Formats: sequence, C-alpha cells, structure tokens
Amino acid sequence: MVRERKALFFGLLFTLPATLGFLLFVAGPMIASAALSLTDFSVFRDKFYFVGFDNYAKLFGGEDLFFYKSLGVTFYFAALKVPLTIAVSFAIALLLNANIKGRALFRTIIYLPSIVPTVATAMIWTWLLNPDLGLVNAMLEKLHLPTSSWLYAEDSAVPSIVLTTMWGIGGTVVIFLAGLTGIPEQYYEAVDVDGGSRWHKLVHVTIPMVSPTIFFNTIMAIIHSFQVFNEAYILTQGGPNNASLFYVFYLWRTAFRDTEMGYASAIAWVLFVIILAFTMLVFRTSKSWVYYEGEGRP
Repeated sequence: MVRERKALFFGLLFTLPATLGFLLFVAGPMIASAALSLTDFSVFRDKFYFVGFDNYAKLFGGEDLFFYKSLGVTFYFAALKVPLTIAVSFAIALLLNANIKGRALFRTIIYLPSIVPTVATAMIWTWLLNPDLGLVNAMLEKLHLPTSSWLYAEDSAVPSIVLTTMWGIGGTVVIFLAGLTGIPEQYYEAVDVDGGSRWHKLVHVTIPMVSPTIFFNTIMAIIHSFQVFNEAYILTQGGPNNASLFYVFYLWRTAFRDTEMGYASAIAWVLFVIILAFTMLVFRTSKSWVYYEGEGRP
C-alpha cells in the first residue's frame, strides 16, 4: 500500500504541469466561451446581459447572411483540400520510400516548406499568383496556355488558396513515410512468390497496412481544413466579394473587428460541434476500412 501510494503521488506530481496547463489554457477558456455564447457581451459595452440561445437562433435563423456563406466556403475548401492532401502526400511518400539515390535530399526538400512561416509563404504566393506581374501567369503565357485571375476572381479564389496550402504538406508526407517504413518486407516477398505485380502490392499490402496512417492524416486534414485562417487573412481578406470568407476568418472578424465576443463565442461553438461531428463520422466508418495488425480481421 505504501508503494502504491508513493507511485500515485509521484504520478500525480509529474502530470500536474500538464493537468494545470489543460485546465487553465484549454478547459477554462472553453467553459468561459460557452458561458459568453449565451450573452450579448461586447468589448466596448460596460454591461452585458444573458440572452440564452438568441445568438444561436440568429445564426441558424438566416438573419446572419455571412454565417451560411462562410460555412459554404469552408465546406468547399475542405472538400477540395482533404482528398487532395491525402492523395498527393501518399503518392509523394511512395516515391520517397523507394530505394533511389539521393533519397534523403529529396525528403529534406519536400519537408522544408512545411516549416517556413505561413506569413512568408503567403507573401510569396501573393506575388506568384498576381494576375499581372506573377510568375505563374508569365510561365503560362510562355507555354501559350490560358492564364487565370487566381486569388482575384470569385470562382478561382478558393482553389487558388488550396494550391497555396499544398506547398506545406511535408509533415503529412513524413507521417506517411513512417507508416510505409513500418511494413514488414516479407509481405511484399509473399506477393512476389504468388506472382503479383506492383499494383497487387499497393492494393493488397501497402494501402491496408498504412490505413491507420491514412485514418490519422484524414482526421488531421479535416480539422486543419475547417480551421483555415492565415491564408484567407493574408492572401484575400475574405474576398473577392466574400468568396474566401472562411469560417474562422469570419469568427475572427466578428470577435476582433466587430468586437461582438458573445456572438463570436457562439460561432466558435458551432465550429466545435461541426468538427466533432465529422471526426466521429470518420471514426465510425473507420471500422470498415482501417486495418490494425493483430485484430484477426480479414
């Protein structure tokens, strides 16, 4: 009993910094935000009042036109970004996992853009995608291909931002590489013995064995897609004509430009519920396609 109590004491002692950090910087602000979402609190008003669910009724009742607009833009962005990120990252990881000369150099080149600050990357893309002076349109003209307005047109603003975010997929590629390097070589040898091709190795060995990694990267890609902010803030400021009014940018604008903190807290909690719902949906469907070695499933 003395040994168990001592182990419990030291266990609680060592976890105390993380526990306090969670309570003070995560759980506490979340509780405060939930409380503020039921008020009309504003930064420049001395008093605020309890309004119940009026903020949520305003959101879903159609009174706030920007709410549904920002939701649609964000869903559109996520529908483009998530599958593209998973497919491109997995393809690059397969190439970088091959036994080729200079593999370490290529891995470094792919990963480096992901550690460049977002602001610096966005400023570079602002110049590259400038319809008049940008390098991308200049190259397209040299190749006699049609140019685009990129960030400055409503129909191409969101796909252009997706293009800029693909620059930093090096972290996702590294996670895929970790999953690929963990596949036992004897599985591929068994396919060779059975006369299988590279396609059979990919479909029947590689993809099932890295399905937990695909599952993890999909969850993270969904969360990051719904929380996109820097690109809209730096590249487009939500324009043109609110074509890139992402949800978090709208949340920031409501809280810090319009100073409606109570209403912004309600917007934040709606985002929390949306991300939670999509995460639970992916978890629920994962039972049919994610394979964990040792489970005994076919």
